[in-house]
Amino acid sequence: MTDETNASDACVVGVDFGTLSGRAVVVRVRDGAELGTAVHEYRHGVVDRVLPVTGEALPPEWALQVPADYLDVLRFAVPQAVEAAGVGAKQVIGIGTDFTACTMVPVTVDGTPLCELPEYERNPHAYVKLWRHHAAQPQADRINDLARQRKEPWLPRYGGLISSEWEFAKGLQVLEEAPEVYDAMARWVEAADWIIWQLTGVYTRNACTAGYKGILQDGAYPGEEFLAELNPKFATFVKDKLDHPLSALGDKAGTLTTKAAELTGLPEGIAVAVGNVDAHVTAPAAQAVEPGQMVAIMGTSTCHVMSGDVLREVPGMCGVVDGGIIKGLWGYEAGQSGVGDIFAWFVNNQVPPAYHDEACERGISVHELLSELAATQAVGEHGLVALDWHSGNRSVLVDHELSGVVLGQTLATKAEDVYRALLEATAFGTRVIVDAFTDAGVPVTELVIAGGLTKNTLLMQIYSDVTDLPLSVIGSAQGPALGSAIHAAVAAGAYEDVRAAAKAMGSVRRNVFTPIPDNVDAYERLFLEYQELHDHFGRGGNDVMRRLRKLRRDALEGKN
Repeated sequence: MTDETNASDACVVGVDFGTLSGRAVVVRVRDGAELGTAVHEYRHGVVDRVLPVTGEALPPEWALQVPADYLDVLRFAVPQAVEAAGVGAKQVIGIGTDFTACTMVPVTVDGTPLCELPEYERNPHAYVKLWRHHAAQPQADRINDLARQRKEPWLPRYGGLISSEWEFAKGLQVLEEAPEVYDAMARWVEAADWIIWQLTGVYTRNACTAGYKGILQDGAYPGEEFLAELNPKFATFVKDKLDHPLSALGDKAGTLTTKAAELTGLPEGIAVAVGNVDAHVTAPAAQAVEPGQMVAIMGTSTCHVMSGDVLREVPGMCGVVDGGIIKGLWGYEAGQSGVGDIFAWFVNNQVPPAYHDEACERGISVHELLSELAATQAVGEHGLVALDWHSGNRSVLVDHELSGVVLGQTLATKAEDVYRALLEATAFGTRVIVDAFTDAGVPVTELVIAGGLTKNTLLMQIYSDVTDLPLSVIGSAQGPALGSAIHAAVAAGAYEDVRAAAKAMGSVRRNVFTPIPDNVDAYERLFLEYQELHDHFGRGGNDVMRRLRKLRRDALEGKN
């Protein structure tokens, strides 16, 4: 902390790079007060239909982004947040950032994204592969099959399955579908690390994404012999494209460069925290840093993270990393690929105009109207059960070829019935995850909810009833950004470690929702129906979902 900055008014900036936008928050170091925020929507959003430069149609399951959109967040949201906070830039002593995990950027040796080079701007593989890019499922299947055959020791640390969203599957897809891009990329970089590179001028690789998404366990990645069996040219993937010394969470990655200071309006030379993942930084923001406290960050998707004092192999988990959230504890991760996205899909595509008209007349959203109508129902009254796989399944099945189901519809079924069934389906998906952890010896005693969906009280009560757990709610509307700010404060030397900073700067409301016994009993019966469908379609009873996905791909390829 500089002599010019009084400890009582020192601030840090946290920047959360989400799926559709980036948000910045200015936080007072001494007590975590959020003084000002700003949001910047990505100009290109999610590129999943056509390539920006050519307008060329993208294949199914693709999801790309444009890295310049991330720099615009620094250019616009950061100075706007500082202005909204009413503080002087000189009061800011550090900046921290977080990203959606396994959003991958192919870059040159100096960090330039390949899509910014004229020779590659027309190649979709040169763009950022967003976390929800699922077109590498065939590569993920091969990685999993080979790892099982070889009994690779790292596979159980990921619940027995590697996701198509992760670094190796996406990297193998680039090699096999665009070898010219693969040869040109000097590094295969997590966006969480790329943005730190832009702020400090130095490439660092954070320990969080390396452990959870980069298959780094006990200090080693999958070996060259394993990679060569996947593809001979993939043998040196780790050495050539991925490997780099790791930086610990909460450490200082470097200081803000002159160029980055001009971009953000922040003082040159302030501390920049090591990059991190949106879900993982949210745990200290919600003061959920002890064993048994599972944080569900609910937005377009949901990520579940928790710390434990024991190492266990949990089926379908996304990973377990020593110190992956808090130093001295094992950090666990699981997740659901679609939650808020499913609700939005239903409202945008399945709700009759009359509902939209009524919501408009009353000055409320369609989501609020449907929740209001659904809240009058008794559990099971709609006669439906749904599977929440519209964007595949991340945990515990780790299969993005799966798809959504709504069972039990009749001519009497109304929009609010299906909406409630979809809310319940996502709660059942979380219940499957909670049960998997508890059965594996990592008990969940409290569910802490963060993210934009916390305002839906019906949804929150359903989650409490379905899981039979008390629900606490983060005290911040910008949980990941606050968590990044907490890491910035540690990087700047204001606190000894993340746990101490979380105690001072984090915020949570405990036990806001508690289970209603009658609802718990009713949902237990409905959950058993969900579980039977879950296992039938998800564990090989019927592969119709995979066959339908293939039919769709074949039809689209033939059409193009």
